[in-house]
Amino acid sequence: MTINKQLVLTYIYLLVYILLSSGVILYNKWVLSPKYFNFPLPITLTMIHMGFSGLVAFLLIRVFKVVSPVKMTFEIYATCVIPISAFFASSLWFGNTAYLFISVAFIQMLKALMPVATFVMAVICGTDKLRCDIFLNMLLVSVGVVVSSYGEIHFNIVGTVYQVTGIFAEALRLVLTQVLLQKKGLTLNPITSLYYIAPCSFVFLFVPWYLLEKPEMEVSQIQFNFWIFFSNALCALALNFSIFLVIGRTGAVTIRVAGVLKDWILIALSTLIFPESTITTLNIVGYAIALCGVVMYNYLKIKDGRAVQLPVDGVSDRIAKELKMEKKSSDLYVPDDIAKNSGGKGTTNGSPDSIVDEEAPFIPSSRVSHLGRSPLSSYSA
Repeated sequence: MTINKQLVLTYIYLLVYILLSSGVILYNKWVLSPKYFNFPLPITLTMIHMGFSGLVAFLLIRVFKVVSPVKMTFEIYATCVIPISAFFASSLWFGNTAYLFISVAFIQMLKALMPVATFVMAVICGTDKLRCDIFLNMLLVSVGVVVSSYGEIHFNIVGTVYQVTGIFAEALRLVLTQVLLQKKGLTLNPITSLYYIAPCSFVFLFVPWYLLEKPEMEVSQIQFNFWIFFSNALCALALNFSIFLVIGRTGAVTIRVAGVLKDWILIALSTLIFPESTITTLNIVGYAIALCGVVMYNYLKIKDGRAVQLPVDGVSDRIAKELKMEKKSSDLYVPDDIAKNSGGKGTTNGSPDSIVDEEAPFIPSSRVSHLGRSPLSSYSA
């Protein structure tokens, strides 16, 4: 029996992604929660991530010359990078703050609203059209989340508002990435994304940190363990690079399935690690309903993508082309070096349908994914 080494390597990358993504979320919860490490300063934690990631990206680009910087003009930076960084910083701030009030399991269930938020923002910004079938799917997802929220034992309105606000901020960031960056033909890989977006996000976070958390740090005895924060930031950075490896080897369908699997694993693990994360039958029923809507939505988006790519040819030609395009129709983002080596080009599809993991949202890929939250969602978990 011949073992396909490339296939095995792909599954190893997927496993590493699932472990890192779940690990970063659980690690953030443990650090922020007053019941555990007790560092209830989500803006400070996010700024540590931003500073560390920006520093590593600077070293890789300017010192070690691993990646070349893109041609970034002042106009592009001012009109694209700054607004995207602002909403990115907001989504991380609100998402991480939610950990102080609600459980990881419930947060994952609320993240099923991500496709709803992204679809609403896309319609408002004019990048998507309001369709009856999509609207019904979004309604089903919303009903599922409401049912799941009703079944939450430790429901907290403040934490829920923080999380939902973070979801809509992230959705707007994804749509802006498509509208602003991609329309200008600018493609950022994970390292260049960190290089440009992380420092800008750090600056945006400084203002709320100075007003909200700096006074608290001056009067409270906050413990600071260098190795805890270093390892936490390192895990978040490693998650970015694991996604970079995954998107170069798999298609959208595989990534979305991995995202769903990760969410279920994360919900189960959180109930074991954090006893307060109690799951009720109504939680599970509501999340299952929302997930059905998400799966149907993904199916419609993939179907639409194939319909656009397939020309009106003869039946035999269409069948042959459909088989040939099976991989292409689910391609997300192909890094430039991979594209050159394979003789192809990176994906430039303009629809908001790609890999985005709110735990590693530095990757403005060609398409913005709508899996539950996003198939692969570091920093906010």
